[in-house]
Amino acid sequence: MGPGESQEQGSAGGSECRARQRTGSSKWLYPTSLLCVCGFFFNVRPSEPFLTPYLLGPDKNLTEQQVNEIFPVWTYSYLVLLFPIFLATDYLRYKPVIVLQGAALIVTWVMLLYAQGLLAMKFLEFFYGMVTASEVAYYSYIYSVVDFNMYQKVTGYCRCATLVGYTVGSVTGQILVSFTEVSLFHLNVISLVCVAVAFIASMFLPMPQRSMFFHRVRGDCDEQEIKDEGAKSSSEEHESTATTPLNCGRDDADNMLPSYVPEPMNRMSYTQEITNKKPFKGVCIVLAMLWKTFLQCYSSWTLLCWSAWWALSTCGYFQILNYIQILWENILPSQNFQIYNGMVEAVSALLGAVAAFVVGYVKISSIWNEVALLLFSIIIAVSVFLIDTVRSIWVCYVSYIAFRIIYMMLITIATYKIAANLSVELYALVFGVNTFVALALQTLLTLVVVESSMLNLDIFGQFLAYSIYFAAIAVLFLIFGAYNIINKYRRVTSN
Repeated sequence: MGPGESQEQGSAGGSECRARQRTGSSKWLYPTSLLCVCGFFFNVRPSEPFLTPYLLGPDKNLTEQQVNEIFPVWTYSYLVLLFPIFLATDYLRYKPVIVLQGAALIVTWVMLLYAQGLLAMKFLEFFYGMVTASEVAYYSYIYSVVDFNMYQKVTGYCRCATLVGYTVGSVTGQILVSFTEVSLFHLNVISLVCVAVAFIASMFLPMPQRSMFFHRVRGDCDEQEIKDEGAKSSSEEHESTATTPLNCGRDDADNMLPSYVPEPMNRMSYTQEITNKKPFKGVCIVLAMLWKTFLQCYSSWTLLCWSAWWALSTCGYFQILNYIQILWENILPSQNFQIYNGMVEAVSALLGAVAAFVVGYVKISSIWNEVALLLFSIIIAVSVFLIDTVRSIWVCYVSYIAFRIIYMMLITIATYKIAANLSVELYALVFGVNTFVALALQTLLTLVVVESSMLNLDIFGQFLAYSIYFAAIAVLFLIFGAYNIINKYRRVTSN
């Protein structure tokens, strides 16, 4: 084949590639819209801010001690199911797990409406653990059906849908409880209808043809797109990094990943290897690849630092969300007083989203990583301490809102800092590992603080323990910061 023929074929191939890109770009709207509908209705659950009053009320007639026994089941089931569902999500190509999430939500709310007794409520929490473990499918699905250059846009839409759904559900619940005196039972009926709508919508999602690990497809156009993204000229790269939220300088000594970290796999050889092996061998190949990339990822000090905060704080965040309604119920019993749980949840979610949006456009130097984490961890510890010690419902509400705003702001920074220089595969792996560590820590914290076989603290003792826990996180990052400063000082003096 001569040079002219090669050029003609290259030109034809480029035209074909661009045509496929335009076709792919035009197909993003349907799956994204349908997934947003699912995310919205999955989260429109007006009864959720009033779960504890419902369990303690005449509908379920449980005691506070029994409720304390129920909630840990969610933690344990989430931990046990997370890794198997993570693998199943990729192996089954996302959609079946999203459908499973909808089915588990329906089972959860049917049991919440009609099941009675402590054992039934524990099974309910198991199914809800399946729901939360399956969320990885919702957030990963869209990347398998849209082009690479649409990732940022569709991610924003999908996350916005869940936030709007949660806010609408919380506000609706508060309005119905405060102004129309709708019973908590009927709030749960509304929640069941909404999750059923999401379940039906999930069945119409297009079935992806590829996934991140088990079903890799040799996508020339997508691969070229990714390579083109990484092969910008120096002027283009400077322009893009100047406007990137929370910019991490690519030539910074504390960059997210060392330059030697490779892609987790050779795309063509990996795909052939997986498709030519039996399912069990394919799983072993994926696990080996995950372990290798795990070791590579966490060799970065900056990534390790933010991941440590992510896991430690998410553990405490889950624990606060699990038991805050019990504390509110002790301070202001819902049977005797008007409560505003729904409005507080809605306000905290909206303000947290605003804080996360604003901080997304603030440039934070890596020098201040540990300092920021130290200061905000102290503020979180103080907020939780106020929730515990000042027995005023309004102080509790305000402190809880401050706690959620700070957490959502920092988790946004952590998300970007970790994901800034990671491929999609590494991104999924790191966040899966961080979530698993957070749940393992939460399980340990629950066993020590909540379970009757250990400390078995009352609700106020639990929140005192959680404030000490966040104070310990602040001390840990004080040590991290001192260590980092000493290392930098030694490098400067040695040079």
